[in-house]
Amino acid sequence: MLGRLYVIVPVTSSSYSPLSDWKAYFDSKSYNYLNPSIFIQPPASAPVGFYEFQVFVQPQSGLGNSAFSSFVLLCNPWCSEDSVFIPYEDQREEYVLSDYGLLFMGTPMNTVSRPWSYDLYESGVLEACLNLLQVSPQHQRNPNVDFLDRSDPGYIGRVVSAMINSEDDRGVVKGNWSDNFDQGVHPSLWTGSGDILRQWAQSGCSPVKYGQCWVFAGVMCTVMRVLGIPCRIVTNYNSAHDTNANLVIEEVYSETGQKLNLSRDSIWNFHVWVECWMTRRDLGSYMDGWQVLDPTPQERSQGVYCCGPAPVKAIRSKRTDIPYDVPFVYAEVNADVHTIIVSQGQVLSVNKDTERVGSLICTKAVGFPRLENITGNYKYESSSSALSPRSSSMTNVSVAPAALSISSRSSTLPDVSTISRGASSKGMFLSLSLDKSPVAGEPIRLTVKVTNRESLAKTVKVHFNAQAKEYNLSPSDTFWESHEVVQLGPMEGKVLRQQILPEQYEHAVGDKLINLAVVLEDMSSQERVLATEEFNVASPELSIQILDKNVVANKEHTAIVTFTNPFTHPVNGVLTVTGAGLLQEKIQFRIRELHPGKGVEERVKFTPKMVGRKMLHASLSLSTANIIIRGFKMVSVNSI
Repeated sequence: MLGRLYVIVPVTSSSYSPLSDWKAYFDSKSYNYLNPSIFIQPPASAPVGFYEFQVFVQPQSGLGNSAFSSFVLLCNPWCSEDSVFIPYEDQREEYVLSDYGLLFMGTPMNTVSRPWSYDLYESGVLEACLNLLQVSPQHQRNPNVDFLDRSDPGYIGRVVSAMINSEDDRGVVKGNWSDNFDQGVHPSLWTGSGDILRQWAQSGCSPVKYGQCWVFAGVMCTVMRVLGIPCRIVTNYNSAHDTNANLVIEEVYSETGQKLNLSRDSIWNFHVWVECWMTRRDLGSYMDGWQVLDPTPQERSQGVYCCGPAPVKAIRSKRTDIPYDVPFVYAEVNADVHTIIVSQGQVLSVNKDTERVGSLICTKAVGFPRLENITGNYKYESSSSALSPRSSSMTNVSVAPAALSISSRSSTLPDVSTISRGASSKGMFLSLSLDKSPVAGEPIRLTVKVTNRESLAKTVKVHFNAQAKEYNLSPSDTFWESHEVVQLGPMEGKVLRQQILPEQYEHAVGDKLINLAVVLEDMSSQERVLATEEFNVASPELSIQILDKNVVANKEHTAIVTFTNPFTHPVNGVLTVTGAGLLQEKIQFRIRELHPGKGVEERVKFTPKMVGRKMLHASLSLSTANIIIRGFKMVSVNSI
């Protein structure tokens, strides 16, 4: 019985039956007349859910007897007839059974791996996932239709995508992209899905505050894996949010390199969604495989804040006619970027970049704690994509001043065309590079090359501008700038070097990104060339050491967590250690007034309750620097 739906199944002595039918049978090889066992086998297309069942025994004479019980039915990726069948055991272990993972943040040139605990086997998680289906609008409208539709993993994915956010329903997580998280938890402080799902269930399905894209994706990955659907978290770097679907994102800069907030379109430095593996029987086998599902509430799909399932194969082949939401996801990985320099409301120049959006799409590798590049699944990569991510494929076009009208999009802007990589114009060439990936506590060193491409000498101004920004927002005010005048002889090139000191960026940036821009200005012709780079400053990592070489289930072990302050100022904060299957609850330590160069060491005792590969995760939230520092250690738990 599933709700009010039911099926009556005669118990037979044979397990043979077509896969499309429910069957119940005695095992004739191990039949015990005094204590018989009955095996119930559902068809591969049976709906997911919480079932009740009744066994009724009717003797040849007299009254019958019955017994009641229940079971939870999930999708079965081990069954070749199931819509979520995935043929490789290592992928089933990674995408279904694993209760930990990594998601990736930062920028393409300096990726940051962040641990996430899926908490699949923790108390209350399965019940919360099943309850999520029960309180969905689809179930509330018509329970019987909803139960029957749960035989389709695509339908389940679409329901879950909407239910993870709380915009239209009694969803799990409330999004917040402001700077004020006083009414809840800062999204960066969550370390896994279990606390979120349990809090939602225990509060009577009130949204948990707060989440951003990686939190939505992490919780959805948990729900889908719990329901038996293979799922993985995917990060799209330089993800476009194209509000008017013209596949063009406009970014506007001042003549001295300050980025301005004048466009409704945006590029998130990274955006996180999930992929689920399934057959698409509504489309045909050519669209089977990984499907994009995005629970972050960005745009409505058929009136609801959800996204997908969108076949990755359809995105790659630009089949925007295929359901669901392929055009939106296609724009996220393929839009062009028009970078505009303006002065007093006039457009001075326009750059077109065709490589920046979707420059890296990745997920956790199967069986290893490292990044796997899956960009080629989404798009046909050009030969230039093999270049360093800090380069850009841009064309600079100098134009006669034109009225700025961002609201009417690129139709009012001068024509642009694409040429080779680098920021250049008819008379000048400009390149910007960082000497190394920036690290907290060290200067950010950059190199700029300026070249006069004409046979006449030039006097040029070089404007440097740095702004802090969140991954999904326009930058804040300038926190560092520099300006200099350079003399260039005919066809001459010069190399300029600058550095931003830790005391200049630490308090302004925290855990944010940096938008760095350089404008090269010809003082005679007023021609301008712009080069930009957005990057993150890598935080130090916490070190975790396990004292015992052989970690055994149900035995106490000790881990040591170590941190050394790399910053130029003292720090305070809270150290939190978690580990699904290793710790019953999180452990916290208070860190007080740790001076530059000094270290702290904390011992953590843990008793594993499950055999297998687990993750011990530590995070240090610094109150004085608005930074969260993380570390993780893989732990193999043995039976003896």
